[in-house]
Amino acid sequence: MDSPPPLPPLNSLPPVNWDVLDGLVLDFARSDRLVVPPPASPATPADAAGPSPPSSPSSSTTTATSAAPSSPSSSSSSYRSRLLILRARRALETGDVDAALALLRAHAPAALADHRLLFHLHKQRFVELVRRGTEADRDAALDCLRTALAPCALDAYPEAYEEFKHIILVLIYDKDDQLSPVVNEWSIKRRFELAGLLSSILRAHLRAYDPILSMTLRYLISIHKVYCTRQGIKSPISDLTERLLFEDRDPPVVPQECSLEAPPFDEVDVQALAHAVELTRQGAVDSLKFAKGDLYQAFQNELCRMKLDLTLLDKLVHEYCIYRGIVEGSSHILHGTADLKCSQNNDFNNETQLECEMANNQNGDCSTSDITRDDSWSRRLRRVRSSTSGQRRRKRWRGRVDDLDYACEALLDANKHDSLSHALNMDEDTVVEQQDLVANSNTSDTRNMEDQKYEVVLEMQDLTRKGMASKVVEEISCIDPDFFQQNPILLFQLKQVEFLKLVAAGDQIAALKVASTHLGPLAASNQALLKPLKETLVTLIMPNEDVLNAVSLPVLASSLQVAMSRRLGIEEPQLMKIVRAAIHTHTEWFKLQMCKDRFEQFLKIDSLKEVDPPVGSCSMSKALTDECGNGSSQITTCSSGKVPDEGGSPQVSSEVACDENAILKVMEFLALPRADAIQLLMQYNGDAEAVIQQIFQ
Repeated sequence: MDSPPPLPPLNSLPPVNWDVLDGLVLDFARSDRLVVPPPASPATPADAAGPSPPSSPSSSTTTATSAAPSSPSSSSSSYRSRLLILRARRALETGDVDAALALLRAHAPAALADHRLLFHLHKQRFVELVRRGTEADRDAALDCLRTALAPCALDAYPEAYEEFKHIILVLIYDKDDQLSPVVNEWSIKRRFELAGLLSSILRAHLRAYDPILSMTLRYLISIHKVYCTRQGIKSPISDLTERLLFEDRDPPVVPQECSLEAPPFDEVDVQALAHAVELTRQGAVDSLKFAKGDLYQAFQNELCRMKLDLTLLDKLVHEYCIYRGIVEGSSHILHGTADLKCSQNNDFNNETQLECEMANNQNGDCSTSDITRDDSWSRRLRRVRSSTSGQRRRKRWRGRVDDLDYACEALLDANKHDSLSHALNMDEDTVVEQQDLVANSNTSDTRNMEDQKYEVVLEMQDLTRKGMASKVVEEISCIDPDFFQQNPILLFQLKQVEFLKLVAAGDQIAALKVASTHLGPLAASNQALLKPLKETLVTLIMPNEDVLNAVSLPVLASSLQVAMSRRLGIEEPQLMKIVRAAIHTHTEWFKLQMCKDRFEQFLKIDSLKEVDPPVGSCSMSKALTDECGNGSSQITTCSSGKVPDEGGSPQVSSEVACDENAILKVMEFLALPRADAIQLLMQYNGDAEAVIQQIFQ
């Protein structure tokens, strides 16, 4: 049997706005206290890129997730709430129901108004007391049965009293008896199911949702998996995605009885939620009931039920932060990430080999051995340090410090309760001061060769962002004389920026000299550059204030960073590979659905696809990318808005458009994905009744 076809090579996929991803990553690191901000330092470009968490388009109410991350109180409140949820979860997973109940009574008493939840907690507490086996614990279990479990069973939900009578059987059946009628009640798995259920309820109650990055990755990866499976495509990032996003989820929350009388929901919302997070229609309806009809709150609830490997995600984020210059770093090969690179499937190796072969065919060798041994790196680093000292102050990586270890085994007597309250009310600065002791002692002035490479690449990126193109060309040529021979497209773009700056300054003579000395010869050796050259020269007759709108400096800076990094043997972060592939499959998936993604703006996916914010005409850079995108190591598209045919979820074309009500009707009655419903309707001229009748004949 033939193996499924792979996705296109990752480096040939449509570009991603890495500045937007920088903001999402920084927001994630701040929200989870993974970084220590430099004291009293001016805002860096990474700071400026930080996004606001999503707010529900269907509601004007400000929630914990819609509060700006710049607000310390709201950020600290969200962190404390998630700390509370995590601690309650761990308590239940270890069988300490008393600790979980004490936490809820002290910090979230309103959650206990859910009688269904309270009954489940008392039921598990009864089982755990019997499990301990001592005479005192058995007496406590009987007391729990009389004073807590029995009264709660009367008004929890209709089936609760029958469950109450069934759970009493644990008193006479041994926990190791695999044939007993209460073998499921004895199972340790029940702890984790209840812990997941409690987490979902508390998360919604406290509006303590995860940072946007983790929700966006959950959504994109789940769509990526569905798309690849449905299309029979082999994913080049499957090893990472399978490890990052687990298959199992926390149990769904059952809406309380009082909310069952909610008015019927718009079928558009029901189907959008069901297919976005892979629910049955009834599951989507129940989720909307629990969220009181708020589609976007229901969407967040369902996303956060998906389980991520936070340890792996932290490593991916750390690697990305070092690569992009967001945090200080000691090496591009981080502890714990080397195995990620080694465990990638052969597609990655083939891709790297293909890139080198392309470079060899066009310009010669892609070896870095001569560069890395050159003494100019040491001299260059000293110049970098002297020229940027006090100007580029990056954050320090703190890592995920477990603030809960000291408390997970406690039963919360009066003294322990006081310490818990203090822990849950600590603000960010207090947590950092108390937990970040090791980070302060690990700072060293000793940098290895990898650090030197990073410093140089990041400085060149910064200079490019500032439009200092001539200095960038001069510095890179000094370090690596062969770099621009292998990357003539980047040289053309940098000289293009230099030309446009001179035109904007009114120095047309100097601009023409740059054009005749550099742009002209480059275009003569590469016919694909001729059209961009003509459009560049047209700026001589444009108003000076409009000239610099012809190029995108952030896109060019990112392209230069990728090209230099590959030249120097610095591998692209795994997170960039995941996002690039997942963004591509997201676009392709909604082409199949023939509709726009209801949630892409909510999760900043539309911003990730906006390669360059619309600041004017970018036709020259777009043409450059279209005609010679393979000349440099990274696509450097610049477009006004989203990339045509790739950047956004497409609308249904007039030739294949079907009535939306007919699509929803077929999806609802036949429980089909949108794309399948559309295909069936096209076969029957858009007649939903005919489709349904044909299926049930």
